[in-house]
Parts: sequence; structure tokens; C-alpha cells
Amino acid sequence: MDRLPLILATFCFLLSFLYTAYMLKTGGHRLSRFNLVTMALGFLLQTWFLHIRGQAIGRCPLTNFFEILIFLSWSIVLLYLLVGPAYRLSLLGAFTSPLVVLIQTVALLAPIRDVPRPSMGSDPWLETHAALSIIAYGAFAMASVAGGMYLIQERQLKTHHFHSSFFFEMPPITHLATANHRLLLAGVLLLTVGLLSGFMVHASLNPVKLAWGGVMWAIYLAILLARRAGPRRIALLSIVAFSLSITALWGLNYLVERTRI
Repeated sequence: MDRLPLILATFCFLLSFLYTAYMLKTGGHRLSRFNLVTMALGFLLQTWFLHIRGQAIGRCPLTNFFEILIFLSWSIVLLYLLVGPAYRLSLLGAFTSPLVVLIQTVALLAPIRDVPRPSMGSDPWLETHAALSIIAYGAFAMASVAGGMYLIQERQLKTHHFHSSFFFEMPPITHLATANHRLLLAGVLLLTVGLLSGFMVHASLNPVKLAWGGVMWAIYLAILLARRAGPRRIALLSIVAFSLSITALWGLNYLVERTRI
């Protein structure tokens, strides 16, 4: 029963995506309160689950891969609610919601061990390290979403397929490039603080996870600094890097699932 909020949240995100897809098909989509309300409701349900789990284990719920996936999807929705209105990306939810649905469906249905580890003592640096690192990956996920939108928009401009209502609802391509860059910047800054706080943890962290965090930090920093490569390549690299990071995150947690975060 403790997963009921997650099931309801997944339904909210799926409903938001289906509504947007239907409105696009009929040519009548506009950024509406329905999209924001369903995404916000799903976010509240995610928060409810994380609160319940955190109270049960006495710490930030990031003790296994199941909880990491849920926290990651929560971070993605949080950033969508913060960034979407600021950049007026009317279709950002249409790209964000299926990603969140996919992550939460994998968490709920895949054979992932969900054995929470109760707290053996409070270490704020440990929780800061874990939480900020996952939120950083949420920013990278949103950067990949903005990058994917950029590539779609660019392709439509090159092929001159302007008859689709989908094209006219897309934000300006320059806004997408800016959003992609700023989300990458936010992710690198968050991951920097997360890694630095990891060195302040009293207990020893898993060196493999910490080393991989450093590798991903270097990769994303290189992408961020490679602005001369052009927005198209930056958008593509942000997608590839996030796919690599989420795959590696699963692999590392599979190998060290008995190791504390």
C-alpha cells in the first residue's frame, strides 16, 4: 500500500501526456491549467511517498535503486515545474511526462530489490551528497528533454514541414538552446556541491560510486564548455550523456546493491 501514491502519480503523468497528445492531434493544444495541475498533483503524490518512506527509515529515501529512481523522477518533475513556466516551453510537459512515466514504471514493475535501510545515525553531509547528486541528474534529464525538443525543432525547420500543429506549438529554437545550456549548468553546479559534500561524510563512501560521479561531472563539464561545437551537437551530447549516466547508475547499483550510499 505504500506504493499507492506512486501508482496514482504515474497515472497523473500519463494522463497529462495523453491529454497533450490528443490536443496536438486535434490541433487545439495550448499550455493549459490541466497540464500543470496534473503534473503538480503527480509531484505532490511523489512527495507524499518520499515523506512516508523517509519517516519509515529515518533518513532521506535514497538507500536502494528503487528509491533512487523515484527520487530522480521527483527531481525531474520539480525542475519542470520550476523551469517550464520561466521559459514558456509549452510542450515541455509533453516530453517530460513520458520520461517520468517510464522511470516510475520501471521502478514499480521491474525486478528491482526494494529493501530500505533504516538509519544507523544521522549524517547531514551524506544526505546532502546523495540528494544533490540525484537532483543534478534530474537537471541533466531535463537538459536531454530540451535537447530532444531542439533536435526535433531543427529537423522541422530544415525539412520545412510546417503544416503540423506540433511545429507551431514548439517554443523558439533559440529558447530551447538556452534552456538546454542553463539546465546543464544547473546540473554541473548541483553535482559539484554534491561531490564536495561527499568528501565531508564521516563514514567512507563507496569509492566506485564516487569515482563514477567524478567521471560524469567531467563529461558534463566538457559538454558545457564545448559551446563552439554548436547547439545541435550540445543537444545531442546531452541526450547521449544522460542515457549513459542512467545506464551506468543502474549498473553500479546492481554491483554494489549491498553497499550503503
